[in-house]
Amino acid sequence: MSLISCRDVCLSYENNTVIKNLSFNVEAGDYLCIVGENGSGKSTLVKAMLGLKETASGHLHFGEGIKKGEIGYLAQQTTAQKDFPASVYEVVISGCLADKRSLFYTKKQKALVKENMEKLDVFSLKSRCFRELSGGQQQRVLLARALCATKKLILLDEPVTGLDPVVTSELYSIIRSINRDYGITIVMVSHDLDAAIKNASHILHLSKNDYFYGTVENYLSSDIYSSFTGGDGNA
Repeated sequence: MSLISCRDVCLSYENNTVIKNLSFNVEAGDYLCIVGENGSGKSTLVKAMLGLKETASGHLHFGEGIKKGEIGYLAQQTTAQKDFPASVYEVVISGCLADKRSLFYTKKQKALVKENMEKLDVFSLKSRCFRELSGGQQQRVLLARALCATKKLILLDEPVTGLDPVVTSELYSIIRSINRDYGITIVMVSHDLDAAIKNASHILHLSKNDYFYGTVENYLSSDIYSSFTGGDGNA
């Protein structure tokens, strides 16, 4: 069974249909980038995947026993999130909340937090206040938090917004490593078409009148890609 199965899904935003009759599958180990024009429903689709928005019609199912609380999520950063007054360690360990069965975190959960902080190279920052970190450091911390919430799937909504080119490249490399080295499925909304083509295994391109879903190779030869890039083959 597919990790995510989307069949003939319609989604609305502020009483307007933004996605109509959408179908695609995400298999375990995929790296799917969701791209397309502003207002085409990319973030709305992510909210539906998280169970934060109901589908107007159609079916959106998760396989392999994934529950809503077992999906790692990295949202678009807001000013309030950037100024969150908590320590780095507190932010990361909060990713274990869905699996918390008592007032206290277990030794196993604490070990997982340390492991994921070391993967993201933020363990040395554990006592720092989250809001004192740079944008790139904050995103690493939030990725470590997402890893604490899941062993299978991470959803990311524009994770590099506001980051400089060097930090952006580093974050893309980290996300690619999470996918390839740890086998975690990635679904990421992105406006960076070049990076999507470089890193993803599959592309879901949403537009107001149509959509494409398939491998990167097939996407590059599609009409929707040609139209989106002006027909010159460059993003």
